[in-house]
Amino acid sequence: MKRIITGIAAFALAISVFAGSTISVCAKDKSYTYNYDYWGDVQDSPDFYMVQDSFTSGALGLDVPMKSPQGLFAKDNLLYIVDTGNNRIIEMEKNAEDGSFKVLRYITEFKGGDLEVKTFATPTDVSVDDDGNFYIADKDNSRILKLDNDLNYIMQFTIPVDPSLDEKTNFQPNKLAVDTAGRVYCIATGINKGLIKYESNGDFASFVGATPVSYNFFDYLKKKFATQAQREKMISFVPTEYENIFMDHEGFVYACIASVKEEDLKAGTVHAVRKLNLLGDDILVRNGEFPVYGDIYMGTGGGISGPSRFADVTCMDNDVYVCLDRNRGRLFGYDDQGNLVFAFGGNGNRDGYFRQPSAIVNMGRDLYVLDSLDCCITTFGTTEFGDVVFDAMEQFDRGEYDASEASWIHAKNLNGNYDLAYIGIGRALLRQEKYKEAMEYFEVKYDADNYSKAYKQYRKVWIEENIGLVVAALIVIVVVPLAIGKIRRIKREIDMADIFRI
Repeated sequence: MKRIITGIAAFALAISVFAGSTISVCAKDKSYTYNYDYWGDVQDSPDFYMVQDSFTSGALGLDVPMKSPQGLFAKDNLLYIVDTGNNRIIEMEKNAEDGSFKVLRYITEFKGGDLEVKTFATPTDVSVDDDGNFYIADKDNSRILKLDNDLNYIMQFTIPVDPSLDEKTNFQPNKLAVDTAGRVYCIATGINKGLIKYESNGDFASFVGATPVSYNFFDYLKKKFATQAQREKMISFVPTEYENIFMDHEGFVYACIASVKEEDLKAGTVHAVRKLNLLGDDILVRNGEFPVYGDIYMGTGGGISGPSRFADVTCMDNDVYVCLDRNRGRLFGYDDQGNLVFAFGGNGNRDGYFRQPSAIVNMGRDLYVLDSLDCCITTFGTTEFGDVVFDAMEQFDRGEYDASEASWIHAKNLNGNYDLAYIGIGRALLRQEKYKEAMEYFEVKYDADNYSKAYKQYRKVWIEENIGLVVAALIVIVVVPLAIGKIRRIKREIDMADIFRI
C-alpha cells in the first residue's frame, strides 16, 4: 500500500509541477495566507499571523531617517537595526505591554584599540552574544569588529589567510552569526567557498558548508575542449554564495541561498535552505510533501516570475524556521520535518506586504520584517489559529501527547483543509499507542511513511494480544494438511492392499 500511495503522490506532484510552469496565476492571488494540500493545490487558510504594527523612522522617533537598512538582530527584549546607509546600529528596547519600541542609543563609533578608523563604513549585519558583546560586519572597512557593551574595542576579524584564497581579494563581510563559544561564521561578498569560520581568538579556522557545484554536462564538455580565449568568456562552475545566516538556540546555522535556478531546485541539486552542524554538514530534514524552496509554482504572475529567493531566515525555539522571500515578498514557515506550516505575504504597499524585504528575526513567536526600500519594520503576531498550531507542536515536543492531540483537533476544526492537523493528530495518537486510530488519520492525508509506522506497531500489538489464536492457526495450517496427507497415504496403502488380494 505504501508503494501505491507513494506512486500516486509522485504522479500528482509531477502533474502539479508541470502545470505550475505554465500557469500565470500565483498563489498570492488566492489568499493572503495559504498552504498546499497533498495534491499540490493551493488551499486558503485562516491567517496564521496578523500585522501588529509598522514602524517607520518617524514612528520610532529616530533623529535621522533610516537609509537602506540591511540587517536585524533580536535578543531578549532588544532589537538592533543595521542602518546601513547612515553607517550606524540602532539599539531599541521593546515595551512588553504595548509592543512599542524606545531607542536606547545610536552606535556610530567605538573606543580604544589602535585602529585608525573607529567609525563604520557600510555596516551590513550585527550580532550580540550572551555577554553583551557586539559583532559588527563593517563591510567597506573590510573587517568584523568585536566590541564590548560599552563599545570598547576588543578585536577584529579580517580576511582569512588561506592558500585557496586570492590574496588580492577585497574582503567584504556581509552577514555573520556567533555561537556560544564565541566562534564567528561569516558570509563575505565574492567568496564562494562556504561560510568563513573564525575561532574565538580571531584566527581563521576553515571554510565550512560549501554548496555543491551544479553544472550542465554539455557545458562542461564544451569548456573542456574550448580554447583558452573561449574559456575566459565562459562562466566558471563555482559554488553558489550564501545570502544570509542565522544561529539557532542549539548552535546550528541556518543558511539560505537567493541566487538559485528553477531547474536546480526542482532537480534537488541545490537546496535553498541548509542547516549546518559544526562540521558544515547539511542536516536539514526534508520529509515534507514538497521541497523547501517556497512557492512550488514558479509561473509568471503580477510581473514576477521564477522561484522564491530567500533573503533571510530565522528559527524559533520550537524549531519552526521562517524564510523571507525577496521575490514575492512572502514568508514561508517550515517545521523540523520540512512540512510547510504557513505561507503569507506579498508585494505591495498594503499592511503585511513588502517592496524590498531584506531581513527577518523573531522574538518568541512574534516576527519582525525589515523592508530596506520602505525603511520600515513590520511586526507580526500569531492569531488564534497560529497559537493553536504552535501549542500543538510544542506540547508534542514536551511529550504531552494528549494535550497535543487536543490542540491539533482544535486546529482541524478551525481549518478543515489543514493537512498538518490530521498528521499531527495521527502522530499524537501514535505516541499514545493508539495505532489503529492513528492509521485512519494518516490514511486520510496519504501519509504513507507514518501510516507504515503505525501499521507495523498495530500488527505487532495484535500478534502479541492474539498469540494463542496465531499459534492455533499455525497448527491448523501446518498440522491439518499433514494429517490429511497422512490419512490419504494410509488410504492409498489400504486400497493397494485390496487390489493385491484380488
